[in-house]
Amino acid sequence: MSHRTAYCTAAVRALEGALMASEGIDSNALMERAGTAAYARARHAFPEARRWMVLAGAGNNAGDGFVVARLAKQEGLDARVMLLSPENRPRGDAATQFEAARQSAVSSGPLVQAELDGCDLIVDAMLGIGLDRPLGGLYLEAAQAVNEGSAPVVAVDIPTGIHADTGASMTAAVRAALTVTFVAEKCGLFLGDAPDYVGRRVLEPLGRIEPDGVAEIETEFAGEPMLRVFTAETLRAMLPARQRADHKGRFGHVLVVAGGPGMGGAARLAGEGALRAGAGLVSVATHPDHAAALLSGRPELMVRGVRNAEDLAPLLERATVLAVGCGLGQDAWARELFAASQGGDLPVVVDADGLGLVPEAPAGTAPRILTPHPGEAGRLLDSSSDRVQNNRLGAVTELRKRYGGVALLKGAHTLVSGSGKPPWVIDAGNPGMATAGMGDVLTGLMTGLWAQFPEAEPEDLAAMAAFIHARAGDRAATAGQRGMIAGDLIEALRAELNP
Repeated sequence: MSHRTAYCTAAVRALEGALMASEGIDSNALMERAGTAAYARARHAFPEARRWMVLAGAGNNAGDGFVVARLAKQEGLDARVMLLSPENRPRGDAATQFEAARQSAVSSGPLVQAELDGCDLIVDAMLGIGLDRPLGGLYLEAAQAVNEGSAPVVAVDIPTGIHADTGASMTAAVRAALTVTFVAEKCGLFLGDAPDYVGRRVLEPLGRIEPDGVAEIETEFAGEPMLRVFTAETLRAMLPARQRADHKGRFGHVLVVAGGPGMGGAARLAGEGALRAGAGLVSVATHPDHAAALLSGRPELMVRGVRNAEDLAPLLERATVLAVGCGLGQDAWARELFAASQGGDLPVVVDADGLGLVPEAPAGTAPRILTPHPGEAGRLLDSSSDRVQNNRLGAVTELRKRYGGVALLKGAHTLVSGSGKPPWVIDAGNPGMATAGMGDVLTGLMTGLWAQFPEAEPEDLAAMAAFIHARAGDRAATAGQRGMIAGDLIEALRAELNP
């Protein structure tokens, strides 16, 4: 299956070594490639910028920055370097590139905030992926000065201050508009605080590593953090075109158990999500108060008001996959219906209020997908939302281990864990999706896809649904993020389901 992989720092360094061996180049040539790629990306992204300032440390990240400064100067731009470690001259390959920049008349000097204020573009080449302690001294001062200014920032490999494995902000971090990362994605670009600092992210492989070499490194670092990045290519590989002889009987029957008193909207959003996913049939079991309104509002849904588990039983017999919990509530009615929906042999997606009832109802042998947001995940783990956010990768893995099945942790760069394989990370979505009902649409979409592809691995299916949902959110956000509602995603789903 086509996907990219994000690696821990140690694995990335091994991949760099494998790339040099595969390409027959040394580390200085690799640095030249990295700096050249960063320059090209920065020039394309900010073509009007004339005054460039490169902030550089003393190591390899600085060397990439010196290449950027040299190339900018050679093209007639006003390019200068501020050295953050004036007492420690650039070392190794960075020293070679620093001298080449000087030979091209690139001027250098210490950090001067007034000069930063007059720049059109700042290139962050201070520390790179080696950071393992809080920022301090001139690096902290520089990060704060950059963030206080108005010039856009291009980060080389990773924004300074972001931990390359965890995504944590190490006291402070540079807020980039564009991050050009090299060789392979880093786990930290998707985790922790990183989404607020990375900006737009582009990968420059800098060459080709032999597949056997990649496989060997992935085996060597199998116990370290690793993520499978879900991409548009992954989606195309998983979502086949329909055949002309297909009919609705081939696409499953979703049953949505949702909508306690006053929460009929959640049931409708989940039901519509399943319809838009392409499920053959969609039934909704909801509180009797909502049945008439749901049926009149969306006649394609088969709606049944249910008073108890006995009313639900015949609907369960006809379904092929369940969505349980959206707006269900926590009262006796909700508990009875939730218990009746668990323990059978139907695949089930559990969301929202249903997640609060998971510890009370043992799971059956059928596959199950849990879809908490950080607050819900915190309650399931006897923890807190903040702790979950501080260790999202650990949290999604612990959810899977504790409750079985597949765990999908919502948020910026949603994570999906369901087996011994590295978790999926969803490389799409935006903050406009942080509003009521979005999760209900995702639950319906997921069950609708599951009804059509019952043989798919549940973790792959959950990741596919999350990616389509996030891409629909990005499509809807073209009209503006603020003010988006869940219904906007339903309208956008169809285009994303037909790539």
